[in-house]
Amino acid sequence: MSNFKRVMVANRGEIAIRVFRACNELGIRTVAIYSNEDKYSLFRSKADEAYLIGEGRSPVDAYLNIEEIISLAIKKGVDAIHPGYGFLSENPEFAKRCEQEGIEFIGPTAMMMDSLGDKIKSKIVAKEVGVPIIPGYEKDIKTVAEARRHAKECGYPLMLKA
Repeated sequence: MSNFKRVMVANRGEIAIRVFRACNELGIRTVAIYSNEDKYSLFRSKADEAYLIGEGRSPVDAYLNIEEIISLAIKKGVDAIHPGYGFLSENPEFAKRCEQEGIEFIGPTAMMMDSLGDKIKSKIVAKEVGVPIIPGYEKDIKTVAEARRHAKECGYPLMLKA
């Protein structure tokens, strides 16, 4: 992160404050985004600059508006975006848009999110590179009957993950 001059945090609350603090220690200027409901929130005052997004929309809609966030980042000369957690942090489309605009996404690449965000795909990738995995079924199960059949094959106790 030391090569960055301006980092936008596309999140709110404590996570945003922590990123602002870390950036400040590294001499990096920070840009906050906030929704109408966060107008008086503490995290805004911890950034060097703060800008309203999603005017007239719910907070969730505001923080998930990829195009508005990217547009503001370009306008404000941001060279990196930290997504925090939740909201856009696991959205491969957001990471792709950052890359398309020459903005560094501080997190996994879109390709990594596509591969590892899916439990079945991530298990296959882990197996391919020799990482030990818990034995189990490695395909989608569509019906209750199919789940029962595979449960008998795997044995009990059993854990189902969505």
